[in-house]
Amino acid sequence: MPFVSLNPATNEWVDEYPYWNEVQLEQALAEVAVATRVWVNTPLSERCDHVRRLGQLVLQRRDQLAALIMLEMGKLIGEARAEVEKCAVVCDYYADNGAAFLADELIESDAGRSFVAYQPLGTVLAVMPWNFPIWQVFRFLVPALVAGNTGVLKHASNVPQCALAIEAVVRDAGLPAGVFRSLMISSAQVASVVKDKRIHAVTLTGSESAGRQVAATAGAHLKKTVLELGGADPFIVLEDADLDWAVLQGVASRFLNAGQSCIAAKRFIVLESVADEFVAKFKVAVEALKPGAPGNVETSLAPMARIDLRDELHRQVLASLAKGAVAVTGCAPLEGVGAFYQASILDEVRPGMSAWDEEFFGPVATVIRVKNELEAIEVANGSVFGLAGSVWTQDIGRGESVARQVQVGAVFVNGMVKSDPRLPFGGIKNSGYGRELCRHGMLEFVNQKTVWIK
Repeated sequence: MPFVSLNPATNEWVDEYPYWNEVQLEQALAEVAVATRVWVNTPLSERCDHVRRLGQLVLQRRDQLAALIMLEMGKLIGEARAEVEKCAVVCDYYADNGAAFLADELIESDAGRSFVAYQPLGTVLAVMPWNFPIWQVFRFLVPALVAGNTGVLKHASNVPQCALAIEAVVRDAGLPAGVFRSLMISSAQVASVVKDKRIHAVTLTGSESAGRQVAATAGAHLKKTVLELGGADPFIVLEDADLDWAVLQGVASRFLNAGQSCIAAKRFIVLESVADEFVAKFKVAVEALKPGAPGNVETSLAPMARIDLRDELHRQVLASLAKGAVAVTGCAPLEGVGAFYQASILDEVRPGMSAWDEEFFGPVATVIRVKNELEAIEVANGSVFGLAGSVWTQDIGRGESVARQVQVGAVFVNGMVKSDPRLPFGGIKNSGYGRELCRHGMLEFVNQKTVWIK
């Protein structure tokens, strides 16, 4: 089977690309192995300069890259442009800070001089998803390159043109040949690449099941992994929250990218004393979203990335309704062509429902009513996931207190959860382990070597 591009807004065939055979894969890995020996000996200042030029070229190609994102996975054109711009930001961030992040760290000991040196591991294999098809790759690649690593990518099967476009922009920015390659391989071929001695570490963003499989293979070969998996992020609304602000940010957080984000607000945990008012305001705002062609600037609800994903989401919604959840609005596919699903709210969600136990990866918000702050924290922590969450209150001290008790990798108080190059990003529990971005992310794929000198 080949990689296939389908336009999710129209379900029309766009293009297809055959999977590589073993000879093609071997040629690519051999090229990267040669480049790795060159890149590790390239001065850090030059690596930073290369990455800065990469960011500049990404900005020059913003519209071209955004159009590919929109075409292959249906993202709104404005959101797609913002995604590309963020890739340029991460290039500048690591070009500016790479030298400081990788500087030797002096440590006092019984030596005359002792320090930690940060040195690259080699080649990092990235298995990446379709929902942010350019940003997810740059999020791993840029810090890896600055640290002196090289990278290879197994991208999602429905965004092959994005995968090839990333390789092209890296090449055209003047980075040495082979420091990054997009491997046009099937999921079945991933295990053999993980096992290959020329691969030194693996990072995966995707489903829990894919993470378990890749981590098991990498672990059997003693290779470092970073996993960013699913999320069921709690959006905790306390009784003293500014409800208008919480609704505005809640709609943005839940329905950005048609709800197809690991860090989207998914479980709206609302205190009973304000739940009716919150849901009423939330319903008005959700029903104002306009589905349509993602290239139309007036469209505010994109299609989902594939028909099968929409069908799976609807199965989860129907299963929850059958167990007593209440459809406040939406809760059905949109009629007509394309993978559109109505902007939806499920209320009265309780344990045992799909909406309680599973990740909803699409434009459906689930509302859970709780009696008090303590119950809100218990419900938030009751999920198997632990990626991120948010707390909404006008008492900042209270917000921080609740944030410290929520078991996730990141908590935002009175703000929408987002990834920021200046802050570490990652989860706990079934949401994975390890961190991306900031200095913490860069150090995941370096040898933190102790040097002791008498």
